[in-house]
Amino acid sequence: MAFTPLNSLNAFLVVARHLSYAAAARDLGVSTSALSQSVRQLEERVGVPLLIRTSRSVALTGAGHRLLDNAGPAVEQALEALKHVKAQRGEVTGRIRLTVPSAAVTLILAELIPRFLAKYPKVEVEAHVDDRLVNSVAGEFDAGIRLIEAIDRDMVHVRLTPPTRVVVVGAPSYLEERGVPTKPEDLLHHDCVCIRRGTTGDPWAWELERGKKSWRVPVRGPVTTNDAELMRAMAVAGVGLLYALEDRIRDEVAAGKLRVVLEQYAPEVPGLYLYFPSRSQVSPALKAFVEVARTVAKERS
Repeated sequence: MAFTPLNSLNAFLVVARHLSYAAAARDLGVSTSALSQSVRQLEERVGVPLLIRTSRSVALTGAGHRLLDNAGPAVEQALEALKHVKAQRGEVTGRIRLTVPSAAVTLILAELIPRFLAKYPKVEVEAHVDDRLVNSVAGEFDAGIRLIEAIDRDMVHVRLTPPTRVVVVGAPSYLEERGVPTKPEDLLHHDCVCIRRGTTGDPWAWELERGKKSWRVPVRGPVTTNDAELMRAMAVAGVGLLYALEDRIRDEVAAGKLRVVLEQYAPEVPGLYLYFPSRSQVSPALKAFVEVARTVAKERS
């Protein structure tokens, strides 16, 4: 038994409970001499005798009684906890920390996380929702989800959603009152639900394209937020036009609450991707998560 204070403390506690070196050695699966040496090392470390040894018996000193009473329950609780979390052979345990945009919550995670936990119930998933671009390594995240253009080239990436469009939509009430924009420049004369860049604080310019031509329109409006649900609610309420992934507002369009405008200028994006550092650093829990993510993505394609 290599000496550490915790090893020696546990050795002492087992001897103290049995009041026998032989019984304690059998319990721990070590030799009596190794056990005796470990307890002596602990006594040298604390500077007081803990056990009184005779040829026939073992008894506790006053200091030994106090140590047993104070440390015994805590060590027992820790050992019991280890038994509960100890993985069976081939079992996947651990925790995965993800940084994801709000779009990923309904489009991906609402289905992916329950599927994953049903298969790997001893893994914990911690998802930080943030539409800003986050340095996943600096933030100590295991993986993230973003549009492909926001992912560093040295990251491994796995497609989660098929290509989609980014569209401009408005409530029928807003379009009846303010008119329907027919070209990108018209957006400069409309109220828009805006978002600011998390890194600079600048308003997010809406990017539109048609053929080989593209536009970046610095829109303005009465509401600026980084919360996707509030953006959608404001658009449905007729506060202003909204620029969003088509998949995010598909239900509202189908229900007639929002209408797509400037459709011929809607740019296509490759979709959302799961990304993480090089494969050599991937934990068993993350490998399992990637496996389930691939399966869910394949079923949806």
